[in-house]
Amino acid sequence: MCAQLTAEDEGKDVVNSDGEKIGVVQTIQAGTAHVHPDPGLTDEVKSTLGWGDADEDTYALDGHQIEAITDTEIQVQR
Repeated sequence: MCAQLTAEDEGKDVVNSDGEKIGVVQTIQAGTAHVHPDPGLTDEVKSTLGWGDADEDTYALDGHQIEAITDTEIQVQR
């Protein structure tokens, strides 16, 4: 399944499968969310999502990595 991201998803919290906040959607561009990571985000979570070091302050999150989208948050797959 591939979630469809829209501009309405900007500003939503991004949470892992345990409900822990890992970041906030800054922008949506071409169906990809650009997520500003939570300052306490561990390297293990970043590695799980394939978010190595980024050139800027955000990381890309595409629809294939998303489990669910609600009115207030986006849950990523484990």
